[in-house]
Amino acid sequence: MNRRSFVTAVGGAAVSATAPALVAPHRIGMTDVVQLQTRFAGLIASDHRHGGQEAIETHAVALAREALELQQHGSASQRVRDSIYACAAGFMSSAMWAAIDGRRFQAAEDHHERAAKLALMSGDQTIQFRIWSHAGSLYRHMRRPADALATNDVTRNLGLTRRDPLFASLGHARQAAIHGLTGDANAVRRSIDRAQESLDRAQPDRPRPVWLTTHYDQAELDSLALAAYLALGRYEDAEAQAHRSLALLRPHMRRSQAITSARLARAQLGQGDVEPAVTTAMSIPRPLAAHPRVSGMLRGFGATLSTVAGDSEHTRTWHQFAQDTGRISA
Repeated sequence: MNRRSFVTAVGGAAVSATAPALVAPHRIGMTDVVQLQTRFAGLIASDHRHGGQEAIETHAVALAREALELQQHGSASQRVRDSIYACAAGFMSSAMWAAIDGRRFQAAEDHHERAAKLALMSGDQTIQFRIWSHAGSLYRHMRRPADALATNDVTRNLGLTRRDPLFASLGHARQAAIHGLTGDANAVRRSIDRAQESLDRAQPDRPRPVWLTTHYDQAELDSLALAAYLALGRYEDAEAQAHRSLALLRPHMRRSQAITSARLARAQLGQGDVEPAVTTAMSIPRPLAAHPRVSGMLRGFGATLSTVAGDSEHTRTWHQFAQDTGRISA
């Protein structure tokens, strides 16, 4: 593919943001790459705090455009150019994830197409892994398990996963969550076991991209196992995984804490433990309960609660609480 033509196409589709524009020197160097990488790290931090917001998505697209425009206003070595393409792909992958998290699935698919092309141009397997792993999550959330398995297999077949067990572990963990949708309990168990074995072999001090090190650990593996067991209807196993994940979550993973708590409430309700389930659901802080994924889970929780517990005191308590605090309960 002609790089100039592709850059023009991607740049034309980008959305403006309020971020200050980069001033390109005559010669582009690794200093410029480091600046882009720093802004990428800031984007990751914002996603952990807020997640799913259109502002994050728009900002990420704008940063990708800036990175691509930087290429047009100066000369650079091939190493630097490849690194800038990788940065642009990283920004687009964050736009994609923000759209997934915000349940804007068509936008996420559009971002994936551009991100995948940029990542291929960069030759960087770490960002290719992130983009295709996000694609697997996208199709899982859209309840398209065949597509989710196929896209997640792209990540698991990258040479990177053979060189670094941490990438392999994330690939297996997300595969487990997808298998949960298919109802294949044996495949779920195999994938979780492989994810755990790979995580146990991963060297903690090995240099890795910030998007991986700030996100994936034992808590996230347990969270994906929780999602898999919930999909299978194995609520006792799901609850155990939820408690493990919550105990290990790092403080900055506030959105993950809310998502895991919502899943825990559903697992408790699935076992008929109505009072603990309502208590867990009510413990989610109001700002996090407004997150698109969390509010959707709480909406499903309220509907299931009405089915399981009828017009009980606990049901009335939850619906009144949800109404008073702005949570969606029906």
